[in-house]
Amino acid sequence: MTDTRTRDGAGTAETSPPGREAAPRARFTDLLAAEWIKLRTLRSTWWGLLVSGLVVLAFNIGTAWDTYRYWRPGSDAAGYIADGIPLYHAFTTNGATVLALCAGAFGALAVTGEYTSGLARTTFTAVPARRPVMAAKVLVLTAVTVPFGAVLAAVSFWATQAVLHRRGVGVPLDHPGALRLVVASALLAPVCVLVGAALGALLRHGPGAVFASIGLLQLLPLVLTDDRYWPALLDHATVLSAWVRFSETVYDPADFAQPWSVGGAWTVFAVTAVVAGLVTVAVEHRRDL
Repeated sequence: MTDTRTRDGAGTAETSPPGREAAPRARFTDLLAAEWIKLRTLRSTWWGLLVSGLVVLAFNIGTAWDTYRYWRPGSDAAGYIADGIPLYHAFTTNGATVLALCAGAFGALAVTGEYTSGLARTTFTAVPARRPVMAAKVLVLTAVTVPFGAVLAAVSFWATQAVLHRRGVGVPLDHPGALRLVVASALLAPVCVLVGAALGALLRHGPGAVFASIGLLQLLPLVLTDDRYWPALLDHATVLSAWVRFSETVYDPADFAQPWSVGGAWTVFAVTAVVAGLVTVAVEHRRDL
């Protein structure tokens, strides 16, 4: 028998049925394991990552192959390298755009898919504390996309420079700016995944969250002009514009059209990831399913 007291402490005893005990509180490691099982058991997770990775590599390697194929004998290889063009091929703007859009959609659907299937109601019934559940989801999404981005950026750099090396214009990883570009390209995936997850938590609608991620990650930088200070400032604060800074070899801070410094670009990445993660965790608190 379990002896419980009334709230006023008068001493009235109540008994609960034998064998019925309070369910143990879920440990955070259990929540991480549950979110990992949800993610890895979906075939769409691995197919989505594989297809998006192959498309990004196709853009990057294809650009390097065009340079190799149409290289003119006697071209200035030293000037080609000095202008930083091999780094543009190592991870192209088209490749970064595709990666950002795919990662944003992946993060949005990872959250909204549970509302579409009704799994969210089951999850929050089993674990009423929603914030730890969403925090676990954020960490699992990050843990999956960080190595995915790292492998993708490393393979892209190695393959493109191997192609360019056949024309004598490939650069090693210790070339100025090369490692920075690889790291930034690797982190682009998890940052955009967190943006998509935040939009998914806010909207709870799969197509709407996907379109919102496209608008925020891709369309917003396109509509912002760089000939005025404040629009340029807002443009530089977007994820893709910050990524562009990592591939730039010439920087003029007096020109609004030029991106921020490298430190400013890293700040955009960090702040975007933290804010998106916090929004994903906080927005679920006390919302109806």
